[in-house]
Amino acid sequence: MTKQQKSEIVNLLTVEFKDSLAIVVCDYKGLTHKELEFLRIDAKANNTKVQVAKNTLVTVAARNAELGDVELSGTNIFLWSEDQISACKVADKFASANKEKFTIKSGIIEGKISDAATVNAFAKLPSREELLGMLAATWMAPITNFAIGLDALRKKKEEEAA
Repeated sequence: MTKQQKSEIVNLLTVEFKDSLAIVVCDYKGLTHKELEFLRIDAKANNTKVQVAKNTLVTVAARNAELGDVELSGTNIFLWSEDQISACKVADKFASANKEKFTIKSGIIEGKISDAATVNAFAKLPSREELLGMLAATWMAPITNFAIGLDALRKKKEEEAA
């Protein structure tokens, strides 16, 4: 890999890391290319980006993105997204399906270096869409109950009139 290519990768990762709220670092030793494709497909469906890169290049990119000094070793694959939960959910789901070959090592969530337990905790949180659905259901509950009450009152009046 030439110095020019390394510089381009560092610049790309720096821009991506500045825009992301969650970066998950995982060990993928032993996974086949076909298995990694399933991870990439799931990540793309969840607006998460995946890349295998040299640890030194990622360390430089993280430092350039002002995320602090990240210590990386071994075979790593990096997942990141613009929200805190998507990348964590994708990594946790894939780690559950491939327990022996894929493990979550650490992460950077909202600019803070986090351990695997924190990443797993974020993965258990509901997504933005799920939260909006819960909020809408909560807002609709009083209206629904009012409509049910009016319908019951209407039926009672009809029975009394008959």
